[in-house]
Amino acid sequence: MSATTDRPCPQCGRQAAPRRENRDAPFCSGRCRDIDLGKWFGEKYVISGPALDSPPMDPGSREDDD
Repeated sequence: MSATTDRPCPQCGRQAAPRRENRDAPFCSGRCRDIDLGKWFGEKYVISGPALDSPPMDPGSREDDD
């Protein structure tokens, strides 16, 4: 592992080798990779965006047009 290309594991903070040397990159191990995946499945991580309760309006239409 090269000290100049190693990065901290996003899960535990230990040094993780680059992808060419580490199939679990950017994680340091399969365990850290699986913990992260479990957080996505458990909805502990979310990607914010517009609420999906109602369909988006057509920009050319207006609700108050009768």
